[in-house]
Amino acid sequence: MKIKKDRIVTLSVAMYDMQDNLLEEMDDLTYYHGHGDIFPVIEHHLEEKKPGEKISVTLEPEEAFGDYDELALIIADETDFSEGVEVGLYYTTIRGQTLDRPYRVTDIADGKVVLDGNHPLAGFGLRFEVEVKKVELPSTDAQEVGTDDVVVPSFLSVTDRKVDVLDEDDEEEVIPEHLKN
Repeated sequence: MKIKKDRIVTLSVAMYDMQDNLLEEMDDLTYYHGHGDIFPVIEHHLEEKKPGEKISVTLEPEEAFGDYDELALIIADETDFSEGVEVGLYYTTIRGQTLDRPYRVTDIADGKVVLDGNHPLAGFGLRFEVEVKKVELPSTDAQEVGTDDVVVPSFLSVTDRKVDVLDEDDEEEVIPEHLKN
């Protein structure tokens, strides 16, 4: 069976940086094809593939986790946080103000805390090696797919970065110009 919209697809995925360092890998990743659960460029390249087929896809930063945004940095006083602030923690509020996205503590020095709202891989080109393991139709007795019950790992999901929300009526698929036939 070929990959088409509304099919459940199981993949093996390995993600590399542009220096061929393996960053993450996962076997038996299952997602609902055609519903924006994974990067659109990868989804586009998987269209019509069958179990056993492999693809290699290189994504530019804007096709993956976005360009690095220097405006997404916040420097705050260490006193603005409760005890226990440390590098790696995420915050969505500071001084009672809600932030526009989760911010990760990247440094603490001289009473200042540096928070970064960028995804850790923002600004990086990435290469994905993907093998199609299984393609199937959703069963009629299965739980609804395409909801929060389908969990795509963060390294392959577009929801880890701030994205513009499309209108629900907007059915247009976003494919970069250089990939269109």
